[in-house]
Amino acid sequence: MRNYRQLERLFEEHEDKFDYVYHLAAEYGRWNGEAYYENLWQTNVIGSKHMIRLQEKLGFRMIFFSSAEVYGDYTGKMSEDVMVKNPIKDTYQMNDYAITKWAGELMCMNSATMFGTETVRVRPVNCYGPHEEYSPYKGFIPIFIYKALHNQPYTVYKGHKRIIDYVGDTAFTFANIVDNFIPGEVYNVGGRTEWEKDIKEYSDLVLEAVGRDDSLVTYEEAEDFTTQVKTIDFSKAIKDLKHDPKVDPKEGIKKTVEWMKWFYRVE
Repeated sequence: MRNYRQLERLFEEHEDKFDYVYHLAAEYGRWNGEAYYENLWQTNVIGSKHMIRLQEKLGFRMIFFSSAEVYGDYTGKMSEDVMVKNPIKDTYQMNDYAITKWAGELMCMNSATMFGTETVRVRPVNCYGPHEEYSPYKGFIPIFIYKALHNQPYTVYKGHKRIIDYVGDTAFTFANIVDNFIPGEVYNVGGRTEWEKDIKEYSDLVLEAVGRDDSLVTYEEAEDFTTQVKTIDFSKAIKDLKHDPKVDPKEGIKKTVEWMKWFYRVE
């Protein structure tokens, strides 16, 4: 992503014009962004600018993947217009990953104003499921499952609430964007609001699915520089994109555990 010529060549090698491009390429995660900040900024910002330049040149419509992290430590209900109606303060976006994602959104909006490009932005929320390999920089669900499967200790921070969304449900909604494309629109995409749980509850579901007790877990007070409660509004995606999550956390975690058992050859 950081090399314009490599992206340009990809488009040149296909004679058929691309009508839509899903731009998901990114370095992910708060601590990954701290440890490998050069990769983060070059991929998420410079790489996204390269893609926008190609969009301006070739005219395809783009679905740009941002993140719900752009809301930072906003304490109200996180509807899409939070970023428009509230002045950005230093206390909002608490990590470089969130800042790069918001920078990407701003570049998309600037390009639309200056060059007439057409982009829909999406802000996914804790997508998880099969085919996501373990990394210490991934979300808490794959980390908890991997650690539990390998009988390794892990930490749960109390007081943090989240909503998770199974990958099959997420992908269904993302696919619907092409048939319901509204230039300039932005959507939160995640699980059902009634699935909002304390992270300890998610840990308990993981332990139940793996068959371990919580002797593996160290419980600590709320983590610094991390939003405690993320209450997300998904009504726009429900209305425009037929967003309708089917797989509840208990079922989704069980499916993910089974895949990880197979992938890592764990009995």
